[in-house]
Amino acid sequence: MNGLPLTWEFLAVPQAVPEVRQILRERFDGEDASDLVLCVSELLANVITHVGERTPVALRVSATPSGRVRVAVSDPAAAVWPVLRETDPEGTSGRGLQLLDALALRWGVDQSPHRKTVWCELRAPKRRAGLRSGRAGAAASYGFLYNQ
Repeated sequence: MNGLPLTWEFLAVPQAVPEVRQILRERFDGEDASDLVLCVSELLANVITHVGERTPVALRVSATPSGRVRVAVSDPAAAVWPVLRETDPEGTSGRGLQLLDALALRWGVDQSPHRKTVWCELRAPKRRAGLRSGRAGAAASYGFLYNQ
């Protein structure tokens, strides 16, 4: 898969989520990356909701040797563990990990004393018929450190 790995370090703020989605859509222009974009959005939203706004995060999107895409979001709150839970049909939150669980081939959490990384693996985005690929990633405006 072209254009990987991608790595960003930034503060998790609500305004950064659409910026990251846009960068990923542009990077994978011509490919169906909707599951990838949704999983990244949910992982970032979980940090903002459960750890707090302005938490420093590292986001890495990479290819695995088996041809999958691995998404990893790291934050410094090692004790704040994600929990897959049942939600009330009337509830308005709590479905992020359910989405991740439904879309990902596998997911998990790696923990160290001062950091945790929530990760998932997805099928690689497929080319969409009739679309061209090749646009460069967008310029980041939320303090992303953008590496390839």
